[in-house]
Amino acid sequence: MKIEVLENPEKELIDYLDKKIADFNWANWEVSKRLPLAVQLKNAQGEVIAGAAARTFGDWLLINTLWVSEDLRGQDIGSKILKEIERAGKSRGCKKCLLDTLDFQAMPFYQKSGYETQWIQQGYPKTGCKYFMVKEL
Repeated sequence: MKIEVLENPEKELIDYLDKKIADFNWANWEVSKRLPLAVQLKNAQGEVIAGAAARTFGDWLLINTLWVSEDLRGQDIGSKILKEIERAGKSRGCKKCLLDTLDFQAMPFYQKSGYETQWIQQGYPKTGCKYFMVKEL
């Protein structure tokens, strides 16, 4: 047996390892579904100008992304998008929501919406930080 360090691993190896740990996790979790969820706002031309992407997993709504185009910021669109994805998560039975945001992104925005910082990852990726925030729905 030989342990190798791979500077540029093949995507197939990464996918294989991800699948192996996912298989182990699914065999041991008490929840058998993780479902995608999204909210979008389109302009008159059909282009997405704001939205959020998440997944529901047991009691949790896990928000991956919330984005509002530059020209719409400051118009309460983000708050409306956030409320809609939270509502959709609640309708799936979610009781809590988890998200993360970077120090230059939207921590004050999420605090105003009732999110509390549970953990801060300092020095991310070097001198910044990442906030992990939770809210009871």
